[in-house]
Amino acid sequence: MNVDQILADCQVPVLGICAYSGTGKTTLLKKLIPELNRRGKRLAVVKHAHHNFDVDVPGKDSYELRKCGAEQMLVASHVRRCLMAERMTDGDPDLKELLGMIDQTRVDMILVEGFKKLPLPKLELHRAEVGKPFVFTHDDAIEAIAVDADTQLPEDIELPVMDINDLNGIADFIEQFAADWKPVGYAPLGSCGCDDMTRKQLSVAQGIARILKEVKPVTEAETAPLMESQNRVLSQDIHSPINVPQHTNSAMDGYAIALDDNCDSYKVVAQVMAGYHYDGTLKAGEAVKIMTGAPLPAGADTVVMRELATEDNDQVQFEGTIELGQNVRQAGEDIATGALAIHSGKRIGAAEQGLLASLGLNQLPVWRKPKVAVFSTGDEVCQPGEPLKPNCIFDSNRFTVQGMLQKLGCEVIDLGILEDTEEAMATALEKAAAQADVVITSGGVSVGDADFIKPVMERLGSIDFWRISMRPGRPLAFGKIGDTLLFGLPGNPVAVMVSFMQFVQPALRKMMGEPNWKPQMFRATATESMLTRVGRTEFQRGIMKLNALGELEVATTGYQGSGVLSSMVLGNCLIVIDECQAEVNPGDKVWVQPFADLL
Repeated sequence: MNVDQILADCQVPVLGICAYSGTGKTTLLKKLIPELNRRGKRLAVVKHAHHNFDVDVPGKDSYELRKCGAEQMLVASHVRRCLMAERMTDGDPDLKELLGMIDQTRVDMILVEGFKKLPLPKLELHRAEVGKPFVFTHDDAIEAIAVDADTQLPEDIELPVMDINDLNGIADFIEQFAADWKPVGYAPLGSCGCDDMTRKQLSVAQGIARILKEVKPVTEAETAPLMESQNRVLSQDIHSPINVPQHTNSAMDGYAIALDDNCDSYKVVAQVMAGYHYDGTLKAGEAVKIMTGAPLPAGADTVVMRELATEDNDQVQFEGTIELGQNVRQAGEDIATGALAIHSGKRIGAAEQGLLASLGLNQLPVWRKPKVAVFSTGDEVCQPGEPLKPNCIFDSNRFTVQGMLQKLGCEVIDLGILEDTEEAMATALEKAAAQADVVITSGGVSVGDADFIKPVMERLGSIDFWRISMRPGRPLAFGKIGDTLLFGLPGNPVAVMVSFMQFVQPALRKMMGEPNWKPQMFRATATESMLTRVGRTEFQRGIMKLNALGELEVATTGYQGSGVLSSMVLGNCLIVIDECQAEVNPGDKVWVQPFADLL
């Protein structure tokens, strides 16, 4: 695992204390922990022991029950709690698992003693008399080094250097490290280093980055009626032409008053319904019966809810404590005149439509919809609604792709099913490139199968065939004819959807005016074992839900074959398993990507 994977679920800073045996790690920690406590830091410590150990003694109940077979034994008193867990591993214990066992809501920082080989931010301790080499010379995770007076450091060292006996100096460094710490925003799509030539296949992140470099946002803006603006992207900032709310008004049904702590009752002088107002100025000891949303009368500063009022003839009294200004919405409290209401690049949904309607706007500046041409190829593909020929299949990918395009708000050009010849392909691509911003096809994109796409694209423009380290959907073709982008997606139905979500969606969103869009991903607990393989990102169809404790859990939809289209109907998310993750067991954390954006 890399450092982002290890620390992905950590809510507090984690710093390793790294040294060879005999350097005095524990001795230093015994002095350092009280000093950091004195400075207000609540600490947890993870220690790596290299041998079998017991934390209780034979004869004690906790020891005997654990030895009888309890995998976890929690013993607690009014001052102390101790959890003992039996977990056999072939090598070192999993630090990520150990960090997850700590109640991070009760600490400010975690110090880790040991695990010096892991790519974890570390403070190195070094004593010349131990006779061991430096760690920082071959470990980029070392943040600083504390040494004794006899240590000879290289002249070109760039790390902060401290005296190993300077307790305050080391504590100052740790405090600054904690202050500078930021939670890890790890996403499980592999390396995004596009110049990394050591890989035989691109990571998902590398593929996305290469595609986005070629995407140019549309530059033509137009005006759309408010009712037709759903899923369009604003081309300009929207500033409010009015105050929202327009007037200072009542937040509920009740009585508007000028609060007077010495007044036991108020005289009701009028009633104001929503849409109307009181012409006069409220005097001391007067009240106006008011409805939710009605403008607050001049002189009033507080509204008392009707349920706390007792009215007798024209006098009203109130129960309980009344606070000045309660239940009053100030003019411009939501949005003031001239304030930014919605920024450009925002996709318009129902909430945005409601907000813009509240400003009185009925025409909106939006970017032009991208035009996307879609076609299918293959003599074995039949149009739904027509008789199914022998040895053929109905065309499903074209309809899946069009549905996702419509959900994104694109203008779809359906070119149907093409004859499986090079000339038909060339004619269709020329026609599509002349009228579309993007062309999408599926199937025939592995190098050996691309009999027609490859020569036609090389003649008309350019094309790359990539192998992406992912499953499903390893083959991907991407090219250009002039400024028109071409996506050649895999042929299997599930692979088409997964590839569209990962590669086509971010490209189209950037083209539509959302350059910084990223898919939503959440952490969930796996409720079953999942097959995976190191070296590729796995996208498994899943069903995520909240358990009885309100925690997000996820299970697969079952068999994960690339042709099992029903799994995309049964599921509500993709389970995204990182290419470095060797296995997924029940209870492990995984990433989930909801279908909500597209499906």
